[in-house]
Amino acid sequence: MTNNDILIRLRYALDIKNVDMVEIFKLGGIEVTKEDVLKMLTKPKDDYDYEDDYDGDTEESDDHKSVNNSMLETFLNGFIIFKRGIQEPKPGQPERPALTNEHPNNMLLKKLRIALTLTSEDMIEIIEDAGVNITKGELSALLRKEGHKNYKECGDKFARNFLKGLTIKYRIQQ
Repeated sequence: MTNNDILIRLRYALDIKNVDMVEIFKLGGIEVTKEDVLKMLTKPKDDYDYEDDYDGDTEESDDHKSVNNSMLETFLNGFIIFKRGIQEPKPGQPERPALTNEHPNNMLLKKLRIALTLTSEDMIEIIEDAGVNITKGELSALLRKEGHKNYKECGDKFARNFLKGLTIKYRIQQ
C-alpha cells in the first residue's frame, strides 16, 4: 500500500474535506494547494505491463503527485494538531517533533491513536469491525518503537483493515 493509498483511504474513512486536507498539511509544516491535494488523491496510471519492467521509481505526472514518508508523517502530525489543538512545547523541546522515519503503517497506527484519542480497546474494536481479531499484546507490538525487542512491523493488510474499521466506525455508524 502506497502513502497515496493511505491518504486516500484515511480521507474517505474520516470524511476529511479538501480544504481541511490543505489546512492539515499547513499545520504539519508543508504548504500545499488544493490542486496538490487533488493530485495526491488520484491514483497513478500504470505505465508498465509487467512487474519486471517496473524499476520502483514513481515519477510525478501532471495529474498525480507522490507522497513520500516524510510528507505522510507531516500530514499525520498536522492531523493531530487539527483534532487536538496545538500543544505548547516544554522548555528545551523542539517546536515541531522530529520525523521518525519509521514504517508508514506503524506510524499511521500510532499517530491516529493520538489524534483520535483511541485506547487499545477502541483500536481492537475498530479492527474487529473490519473482521480481524487481534490481542492486546499483538497490538502493543505494532505500537512499540522500532528497535524494541517486541516491535513488529505492521503489514499492509492489517493497515487496510484498520482503515476499513475506521470507515465503518466514522462513516457508516454515524
